[in-house]
Amino acid sequence: MSNLLDYPLLVLVVSFFLLWVAAWAGAKLHVRWDEQMGEDVRSDFSVVQAATLTLLGLIIGFSFSMATGRYDQRKNFEEAEANAIGTEYVRADLLPPEEGAQARRLLRQWVDLRIRFYNTRDMEDLRQIDRETAQVGTQLWAVASKPAMAEPTPVTALAVAGMNDVLNSEGYTQAAWWNRIPVAAWVLMFGIALFCNGLVGFGARQLKPRLFMILPLVVAISFFLIADIDSPRGGVIRVHPQNLERLRAGLGVE
Repeated sequence: MSNLLDYPLLVLVVSFFLLWVAAWAGAKLHVRWDEQMGEDVRSDFSVVQAATLTLLGLIIGFSFSMATGRYDQRKNFEEAEANAIGTEYVRADLLPPEEGAQARRLLRQWVDLRIRFYNTRDMEDLRQIDRETAQVGTQLWAVASKPAMAEPTPVTALAVAGMNDVLNSEGYTQAAWWNRIPVAAWVLMFGIALFCNGLVGFGARQLKPRLFMILPLVVAISFFLIADIDSPRGGVIRVHPQNLERLRAGLGVE
C-alpha cells in the first residue's frame, strides 16, 4: 500500500474535512457578495448549481461502477485460478509417476502461496510471496515440460497445456490487482466535489456549519466506499480466496 487511496478511512476523513471547508468558504463568499446579486443572477446560479451537482453525481456513479467492475474481475480470476489448479492436479496423472508426484507436491505449495497472496496486507510478506511464487512456478514448468520434450505425446501435451493455464491464471490475477481507478479520475472527481460544495455553501442563505456538513459527509462516504472497493488490500471489502481454500482442503497435506 503506497498511497492515500489504499487507506479508505483516511480518504473519508480527509475528503470530509476539505469538502466542508469548501462549503464554508463558499458561504463566506456569499455573505460578502450577497448584496451585489440580483434576482436574475440568483436564478441563473440555481441552474448552474443544479447542473454541477448532477455532474458530480454522475461522476461518482461512474467511478463506483469502475470500482465494482474491477472487484468482480478479481473475484472471477480467483475462481479461474482455483479451477486451473484443480484441473492440472488431476492431469498430473498423465505425467510419468515421479514427475506426477512432484507436480502434485508443487501444486499444493502453489495453492498455499496463492492463498497467502490474497490474504496478506504486509508489503514485505508480499515480496517474499512473489519470490517464492516465481521459484515454484519455474519448478512446475520444468516438471511438466521435461517429460513432454523427452517423449512428446498428446497425453503429455495435455498436462503441459494445463500447467500453462495455471501459470497464466496467476499473471491474469496480478494484472487485475494492478488495474485500479486512475489517479487522474480521482483528481477530477475530487476537484468537481470541491467546486460543488463551494457552490452549495455560496447558495446558502444562512451560515450554519452543521448544515454544511451534510453534502460533504455524503460525498466523503461515497469516496470511502469507492476507495474501499477499489483497493485490493487496504479496504474492508476484499476478495476472499474461498475457492482456493476449498481446493486446498481437498488436496490433502504434504
